[in-house]
Amino acid sequence: MCIVLVTTAHPSYSLIILDNRDEFILRPTSRPHWWHSHHQEILSARDLQREERGTWLGITKTGNFAVLTNYRETDTHDANHPVMGSRSRGGMVTAWLTSPEDESTEQFVHHLLEGEGVKGVGGFSLVCGKLRKRRDTEHELEPLAIISNRAGSPDDVPWIAQKRGQVYGLSNTSFLDPETWPKVRMGREKVLGVVKEVVDGGLGEQELVDKLYAVLDTDTLPPQEGEDFEEYIYQLRHSIFIPAIGHAARPKVPKADAIASANTAVAANGIKECEDSEEELKEEEAPDPEQSPGMTGIYGTQRQTIILVDWEGNVTFRERSLWDAEGNPIERGKADMKFEFKVEGWNGENFIWV
Repeated sequence: MCIVLVTTAHPSYSLIILDNRDEFILRPTSRPHWWHSHHQEILSARDLQREERGTWLGITKTGNFAVLTNYRETDTHDANHPVMGSRSRGGMVTAWLTSPEDESTEQFVHHLLEGEGVKGVGGFSLVCGKLRKRRDTEHELEPLAIISNRAGSPDDVPWIAQKRGQVYGLSNTSFLDPETWPKVRMGREKVLGVVKEVVDGGLGEQELVDKLYAVLDTDTLPPQEGEDFEEYIYQLRHSIFIPAIGHAARPKVPKADAIASANTAVAANGIKECEDSEEELKEEEAPDPEQSPGMTGIYGTQRQTIILVDWEGNVTFRERSLWDAEGNPIERGKADMKFEFKVEGWNGENFIWV
């Protein structure tokens, strides 16, 4: 059960985003890299399990940002809301990341929720928007939308992050769910606590990042007491970090070798400062139709991401991989990747507002 935490509380950063991707450990997944669409240059990891090669989180050089969480279905026999849809949830993220530069967030919301945009997709919530400063303001951002195929019309979509001093959390239920999950409530409190500690103590970016990773590592999962996986998964809403649970991992499939090569290269050197790794990861981008589904074996927090956006539009994107392609744990920090770039059009130039 993934978690996304977003805050506007740090005075030096317009936005801070934290994400834990909880998944079956051996689900084939690339490391983050720059890749290109007709309209955009995109930074993200990519899911190699499904043909669409979607992603759960990404950002473009023009500031389009999106992160996705699944909606945890409670009725597995509901034909209108399938657990596994005919279309990839990750395709909803790439739909925004690959959209034309002049398409506004509001236009995208209408595009996705009106017509066939979310039909055939398993339950999801999508936080998306343009990371740009509002025109004629010093410290105010364009808001982010939270789209869900559990929402009704575009008028029902929540908008967040336009006000300072706020923190938001989302896991595998609706953002508007009146029952706040313990992990979300805990995450919001801890993020605000970290920001206050860092600001009050005059601490720098590395101390901030270390403390944010510590938030993502918070493990308060109740012990498994005889429940099977499907019963125990309900308990995951109590912990920000999910340690390895489930049965022994399935054997490594051949395709995972390509993913392992990227992980191993990073693990040998610690944090990898990255520019454009599209070429070195191109081979692993090809989906293998014979690969067995990555929906078995050990489950837990697979990747951790922290994104910092300052008031000049400078983005620092960090991803931490916790497992190699054979399902072996990686020491914290030994498979970190870091990308830095400046959002093009940060001040709203050459952009059509709705």
